[in-house]
Amino acid sequence: MKKIISFFIILTFNFNLFGQDYQKKLFKINNDSLPYRILLPKDFDPKKKYPLLVFLHGAGERGNDNENQLYHSSNFFLSYEFRNSFPSIIIFPQCPKNSYWAKIKGIPNPKYPTQKESFSDNLPKNSQLLIVESLLSNIENTYKIDPNKRYIAGLSMGGMGTFELVARNPNYFAAGIAICGGANPNWAKFFKKTPLWIFHGMKDKVVPPELSINMYDSIKNYNSESKLTLYENVGHNSWDPAYKEVEIMNWLFSYKKK
Repeated sequence: MKKIISFFIILTFNFNLFGQDYQKKLFKINNDSLPYRILLPKDFDPKKKYPLLVFLHGAGERGNDNENQLYHSSNFFLSYEFRNSFPSIIIFPQCPKNSYWAKIKGIPNPKYPTQKESFSDNLPKNSQLLIVESLLSNIENTYKIDPNKRYIAGLSMGGMGTFELVARNPNYFAAGIAICGGANPNWAKFFKKTPLWIFHGMKDKVVPPELSINMYDSIKNYNSESKLTLYENVGHNSWDPAYKEVEIMNWLFSYKKK
């Protein structure tokens, strides 16, 4: 038991230590606010233009502590390999506890299985994504961003938000990564200019893999550069194997806005 507690303390310490590299910010617009973290490149030069990457977390990381959204993916972007190979500005917004990155018809179970969720036929107006859009505009007014190198990634609920944010802004992002997410296949026409690499575990009991498969089958008719990777013996956590894909960031950052 002592070993388990010690290991947990070490993990918590490392997470908090790494999290310090992400500056805490609060974006306010009208009567709304959105906590977010920002990671600037090593040796940041305010006169230089950088790529921008926004990451949308899953439902389990919702809240207002401006901490939990870093839980699953922040260390990946702090790695020596990433920071030296892909200097960029990384944004981690945090969705409120009772909100959602994606607009859906179904009401999620409190424990967040999503089998009963369905997506609107018409591209919806999602209040949280509207705030994210405003946040991105604010970031571009604050820092020098390369307009041809804007990227997005997300997992689970954030994977759904990734699909929706790209669909709502078909001329904004150069490319994206959607992990164990889903959306309405009828939106595929909005992905003509934005290749996506889609990941899903075939044994996912939280978000059905069919949601990603159906999206890819529709998107590939409009965008032949999009990709689908399925993991046969993986459940909901398909982000860990996705991050181990050697070419994942080379693929993402190779794209420039068309």
